[in-house]
Amino acid sequence: VTSLRLNNPTKYNVLSAKMLDRLGEELDSISKDDSVRVITVEAAGDRAFCAGHDLEEIHSQTKEETTELFKKCSDVMTTLRTMRQPSIARVQGIATAAGCQLVLSCDLALCSAEARFGMSGIRVGAFCSTPAVALSRSGVPSKQALQLLLTG
Repeated sequence: VTSLRLNNPTKYNVLSAKMLDRLGEELDSISKDDSVRVITVEAAGDRAFCAGHDLEEIHSQTKEETTELFKKCSDVMTTLRTMRQPSIARVQGIATAAGCQLVLSCDLALCSAEARFGMSGIRVGAFCSTPAVALSRSGVPSKQALQLLLTG
């Protein structure tokens, strides 16, 4: 078993460009390692598994940089879904937007009683379309998924 840990609890373990680069590198390496049979994805701290993208970072970027950030995120999620090794998200605290997508991209999720999920972008006028794809494939009933997407 190999564990990957999101380790930025003071910023709710957001998926910054640096975090996505590191996750991508680690997942690529793990996918080629025959000795790894299972991957767990966990997070430091108890308040958040992952609060999605770093909005401060996004607001400081050009359109091209933001497009590249979203591509990196999509690549990480695709790698998780297509790896031969099963992946398990160990969720405590909140998982919102791309953080929720990260959980949904894993094969299994083990959640503490304090785990909470949301697509909070709708609250600031942003519809989280990429996490919506993962949500639609997750087995969550369509009406519950739409409620989550439209209300946050």
